[in-house]
Amino acid sequence: MELTQGNNHVEIISIAVAVAAVGAAAAIYFYTSNKKKGSLDPENFKEFKLVEKKQLSHNVAKFKFALPTPTSVLGLPIGQHISCRGKDSVGDEVIKPYTPTTLDSDIGYFELVIKMYPQGRMSHHFREMKVGDYMSVKGPKGRFSYKPGQVRAFGMLAGGSGITPIFQVARAILENPKDKTKVYLIYANVTYDDILLKDELDTMAQNYPDRFKIYYVLNQPPESWNGGVGFVSKDMIKDQLPPPASDIQILRCGPPPMNKAMAAHLDDLGYTKEMQFQF
Repeated sequence: MELTQGNNHVEIISIAVAVAAVGAAAAIYFYTSNKKKGSLDPENFKEFKLVEKKQLSHNVAKFKFALPTPTSVLGLPIGQHISCRGKDSVGDEVIKPYTPTTLDSDIGYFELVIKMYPQGRMSHHFREMKVGDYMSVKGPKGRFSYKPGQVRAFGMLAGGSGITPIFQVARAILENPKDKTKVYLIYANVTYDDILLKDELDTMAQNYPDRFKIYYVLNQPPESWNGGVGFVSKDMIKDQLPPPASDIQILRCGPPPMNKAMAAHLDDLGYTKEMQFQF
């Protein structure tokens, strides 16, 4: 009798363990099956259809590409980029990296804001693109990785079209209600008309006044300009960005001469290599 009761007890425990295991497996399956899979392939180019092209200025346009389904996400980690493949003016293949201004919270599509240069090889391809055309894209690419709260604050230095990865990181931080990271941005351009994403940046500054500060710098400012003038200086960095500390990081992205100058400024101001990242 005691042996039978013991066997029953063991059997009940075995059944309970089996049920728990099935439940855990079901939970894992439910989570993984409901997690959105990205639309990118890091090894092979995939085709995405251009559904909208909006001219923002004489040499800047916003390109909107459809993802495979209305509920698809691009699947690009914060701060990383994609490779776009096209043809230059003589028909030769060209591949260049770009950072979308959209996030995975923007479902069904992704957008690129492109500044098209007169002699740019990939610029030619974008200029020639029409709604209905397809762009070959591969990714994700990039060394940057971010987890909410990994630093207390980011200082950011952007020049020209180098704003796109900076904008993407800032937007992801600010739109995450659980992320309390603060963002301080210096954005440099030649003229006022060269400023990309200005409406979006100003809106972010208005919506998150305690977490996002932006300081514009122009080399050739208009008469009524109240921002920075000339090139980004060490004094501007001291005044606008967080001082060196173990819990801050400075991100920079711009033309090569600017990147070189900013690296020298940061070194002189005491920012260690660990505190700096260049896209």
